[in-house]
Amino acid sequence: MTIATDRTTLQLEASSLRSAIEQLKTDDQLGLLWEIYTELGRSITPAAPGAARISLVEGLLGEFKQMSHAEQLQAMRDLIERRETPISRSYGALSVNTKLGFWYLLAERMGQDIVPVPATYRLPEGAKRLLNQIQMLDFGQQITLLRQIVVDMGVDPLLRTPQRYSVSA
Repeated sequence: MTIATDRTTLQLEASSLRSAIEQLKTDDQLGLLWEIYTELGRSITPAAPGAARISLVEGLLGEFKQMSHAEQLQAMRDLIERRETPISRSYGALSVNTKLGFWYLLAERMGQDIVPVPATYRLPEGAKRLLNQIQMLDFGQQITLLRQIVVDMGVDPLLRTPQRYSVSA
């Protein structure tokens, strides 16, 4: 009973945070994702890329590297907004863990061959509060939340429409 209660609590907390994150403006969602991967990246590293099909991520990142910084930023916005684009369809075909790996590697390369977060960008107060809440979660809850965030981005290439998936702990 305790395990089921803990799992239900974990899903409810992650779901509540996920809903709050989705209420942020697109660029603030991007900023929050970058902060999450920057602040929590050391603990996410083994969970995301280790379980991901990195060759698929590298192919998608290769497409990003061929774009200008403005195009990269727009492609990231398109993923969050679930717009119908070739990048969104490619991303939509990835597994959940591969999507985690994609965002991890994207954050890791920002400022190198991927558009950097502007030096003048400041995370809004609402997003800072969400980041603080995320930092207080245990590792399993953080990964569950990240899975819930990244799974719905992009467009499922088979359905060609945005799709909401349920990801459990």
